[in-house]
Amino acid sequence: MAELRTDEAVLHVEVDGEGGPVIVLAHGLTNSCRELADLTPLVPGTKVRFCFRGHGHSSSPETGYRFPDFARDVQAVSDEYGATIAFGTSLGAGAISHLVSRDPDRYEKLIFLLPAGLDVPFQYKPRMLRMAALVDGKSQEDAIAAVLSDPARMANYQLEPWLRDLDRRLLEGLNPIGVPRAIREIIEDWPLRDREDMRKVTAPTLIICREGDEIHPAIVGRILVDIMPNAELMMFEDAMTMYQGIPDIVMKVNEFIRS
Repeated sequence: MAELRTDEAVLHVEVDGEGGPVIVLAHGLTNSCRELADLTPLVPGTKVRFCFRGHGHSSSPETGYRFPDFARDVQAVSDEYGATIAFGTSLGAGAISHLVSRDPDRYEKLIFLLPAGLDVPFQYKPRMLRMAALVDGKSQEDAIAAVLSDPARMANYQLEPWLRDLDRRLLEGLNPIGVPRAIREIIEDWPLRDREDMRKVTAPTLIICREGDEIHPAIVGRILVDIMPNAELMMFEDAMTMYQGIPDIVMKVNEFIRS
């Protein structure tokens, strides 16, 4: 474990593996660098996982939680460790998209898991603001308990009980100070100023999505694969199919990285 100090934040970094390629992994909103920790030992090279500002063990500045800010976190970690591949989930995919829309040749390959947005405002503000309110001012333990007990999530758990264990694992590093700040700023922003900028990104890109996800609409993946010159789409029909398909995702990511 290490710390990377920038002009804006102190970023918590964890590295596993060795040799090439060097892959930077950017997690989703509210989560931490542990989000993909089970995946990284299964793929080749040096994997650099970090916590965005306001997340996990990174510092929580009072402001600065828009996509350009998160993109600078990705850039700083990538430059420090010499990353040639970027792998982003949700918020992480958006931050990487913002970065490469302005610097199209920054990476040799890209992987987007459940990208959440393009160049239009997000549609799920009430849901995210409710989570910010649930977390704000609580200890980490109480904040996690409050999120897992939210009636909307409880309804989902009744339909798909396995989701509760998944959410609990994702929330292990919840930062109750930074996450509310991040939510309240990022929901007023979107990753791209113009989706057409992604046409300039010629790096091979793997996009992984699923149908029926309100926060990560499948249409985002379809639009990106149509716009980006060398993108391919891996689509799952629902949450359970995607969860059961994790071995297939790992295999596909391995093949993509090694190709």
